[in-house]
Order: sequence, then C-alpha cells, then structure tokens
Amino acid sequence: MKLYSCAHCGNRIHFDNRNCVNCGSLLGFLPKTMAMEALAPAGGDLWALVSDPKTTVRFCANALTDVCNWLVSSDDDHPYCQACRHNRIVPVTDPEGLSRWQKIGQAQRHLFYSLLRWNLPRPGRDVDPQGGLVFDFLADEVDANGNLVPAMTGHQDGLISLRAAEANDATRESVRVSMNEPYRTLLGHFRHEIGHFYWSQLVRDDETLNAARALFGDERADYNEALQRNYQQGPPPGWQENYISVYASSHPSEDFAECWAHFSHIVDTLDTARSFGLSTDPRHHHEMAVEIDVDPYRADNAQMLVDAWVPLSVALNAVQRSMGQRDSYPFVLPPPVIRKLEFVNGLIRRGGNG
Repeated sequence: MKLYSCAHCGNRIHFDNRNCVNCGSLLGFLPKTMAMEALAPAGGDLWALVSDPKTTVRFCANALTDVCNWLVSSDDDHPYCQACRHNRIVPVTDPEGLSRWQKIGQAQRHLFYSLLRWNLPRPGRDVDPQGGLVFDFLADEVDANGNLVPAMTGHQDGLISLRAAEANDATRESVRVSMNEPYRTLLGHFRHEIGHFYWSQLVRDDETLNAARALFGDERADYNEALQRNYQQGPPPGWQENYISVYASSHPSEDFAECWAHFSHIVDTLDTARSFGLSTDPRHHHEMAVEIDVDPYRADNAQMLVDAWVPLSVALNAVQRSMGQRDSYPFVLPPPVIRKLEFVNGLIRRGGNG
C-alpha cells in the first residue's frame, strides 16, 4: 500500500484517512487516479479535486455511515464506489453491526485496491447475473433450541459470503485457535475467497486448465469428501514440502485459493515496504540483504518477489517476537509453492491485460 501526499499542503496521508491531520482537508480515495485526493466544495454533494479543480466527484453512499472513504466520479450514476457496489447483504446499522461493517469495509477496500492495481476484471451481477461478483456479509442465527448457528464464509458462483461476527477480534481469534490456524484475518478471508472467483474468471481455456491441474491437482475431485478426510485424518504426510498451508492440502481448489491469497499478501506487503523505503542488510548476514527497487504489482516473475519477501518476512517476524506477538508470516515457501505462485502471477498479468 502506497503512502500519499495531501495535494493541499503536501503532508503525508494514508489510505484510510478521512482528513489531513495537518491542514484539515477532506480526503477520499479515487479509483480513477488510484490516489488519495484532497477535496474542495463544488456545490451540492459534489467535491472538486484540489489537484485538478475541473474534476468533480462525490462520496460513496456508504460514507454517510463512515463505512467508506472512496469517491465516485460525478459522471458515474452509481451511488456506490467500485468496491461497495458489489455488496448485497450488509450488517445492520445498530452500533455493533455498524462497527463490524466498518472493519469489513476497510478490509474489502484493501482487497479492491489490489484488484484495481492489477486491472483485473470485476463483473458484477448486473453484467453476469449467474456468476458476477457479489458479497454477502452474514449474521449468525439462532436455531429453535437456542443454539448459535454461525454464518459460513465461502464462495459459490461469484457469491462471496463472509461471517460478519469475525469482524469481532475475540470471535475471530477463538475460531483461529479452535481450528489450529496460524493466521486468520478479514483481509485474509477476502483474498482467499476472491481466489476462487478468479479461478472461474481466468482459468477457462484448455491450456490454462491443464497447466493448473498439473500444479494444483484436479479440481473436479469430490470437495466434501476431501474436506471431511482433511478434518478427520489431518494433512498428508510431508505436506509442508508441497503446500503453503494445511488447508491448501485439503483440495486442489483450496490450494489455488490459498496460493492466490498468499501472492496478494506478499505483493501488497512488499509494496508497503517499498513505499516506506524499508530494506534489510543485517550485519554479518548479507545473504539476508534486500532492497525493493521494483513495483511488486508489476513483477516479471514470482521468484523476484520471493527473493525479496523471504528476508523481509524474517525481519518482520523477528520484530513481532520482540514485541511478544505472533509471527506476521508463519509460513514457508518450498519450491513447489513458488511454482504455484508463478502460475498465479501469470494469470494476473494476463488477466490485467484483458
């Protein structure tokens, strides 16, 4: 994630800022420019860009509840921004529901930032009623006996469902511990589930499909049977040699989605490190030196990203341990996984070129 500058005063601003802390200018993110824009009143609900006063915009309709800080071009009739227009079911706006929605929206915009940087297709249900991208943020239910029935997070035919209760840190952490997962976040959910969506969008022709099956396995294998076997028997022996996570080893579809998510983690974190000018060069350990001098979103191959990522992630983990926190990235990238990441990189590069 890039750092931005206020067009009014030049002060440093961040992706989630609503106002410049230096000059007080109202701020919003404009997908058309991929920048945080300082705004000046232009009459009614319109705002002019300080960087280009002839360009007028308005805020996403979800700005009214402080859920979103993205902008919509004044010539776009849609009330919602490029991210929020894909939402179908959202949390209610009581205090707890609104708090959940704000956290979910923050993670969703971070997801869409990457999709926009890659210029990936994002057809909605208005374009593809059967398989277009749509989000449901679902509440838990209570059955007739008073038992809590958790909502399910998942993907089916372009519909991404997310359990809204996981916006609560305690709930999400309890699930992470009970499932023995090293990592579980809202953004991680989004990045994993969007991987399933892009399988259906980008893995279509026979050549690509055959290449995918050679790496990940046959996605036609019985899904429910595979997950049941995974939960009952655990991962296959030596899974660490071929998979990024235990869940990835459960089924080829989950392997692909996990690799897509991790590719997104790596690219966006490297982009953030590059924006901050971070580099590593530990004394007496020059094999761990790295300087990120290319745009990770435009990397030629996954190996370039991994070469930068490994020393940076080791440093991040060491910093976390110094604070008594869990590792930021508790995963290993064996050669078969790197080949899978390269497949994802190729898909994204082709998909971004149309």
